[in-house]
Amino acid sequence: MIHAAGFATEFNTVMLVLRVVAGVTLFLHGYNKVFRGGKIEGTAGWFEGLGMKPGRLNAWMAASTEMGAGVLLTVGLLTPFAAAGLIGIMVVAARTDHRGSFFMFKNGWEYVMVFGFLAWGIGALGPGEWSLDHALGILDDLTRDWRGALIAGVLGLVAGIGTLVVFHHPEPAADSGGS
Repeated sequence: MIHAAGFATEFNTVMLVLRVVAGVTLFLHGYNKVFRGGKIEGTAGWFEGLGMKPGRLNAWMAASTEMGAGVLLTVGLLTPFAAAGLIGIMVVAARTDHRGSFFMFKNGWEYVMVFGFLAWGIGALGPGEWSLDHALGILDDLTRDWRGALIAGVLGLVAGIGTLVVFHHPEPAADSGGS
């Protein structure tokens, strides 16, 4: 059982671990798009194939969002906005690249759903006291009265859906030749 005196330390520890794991993972995804494998050109070609056009612009938007939001989550700065960035990325990924069945091993959307809800939880609860939001005195301003949940959830969904509406233009499926 968690006693009131120990709750703050336990909460802050859990939030720090969740932020760092999510933030570093997200940052590395963005870094990989720019500096590893096929670099930004390879990512741009992949995005074009997913219907995210123009591919180069979308590759830079995704990579910069992942790296920027990853850093912000890791240090706990503007946390609900960083969480919104992660949610937006996951919305786009669910629609474009993870359209299989539910399970990840079938290219399903379970991974992006879990990562998106993790981001929403971090945005809703706030980064904890061991964060720049707390050090700068803006933690309560960002998380009071469900603000963090609304900022992360609504802004993330609007960003993801808006990105899809503006930039997702997949090629029409080829006709199977049936009459």
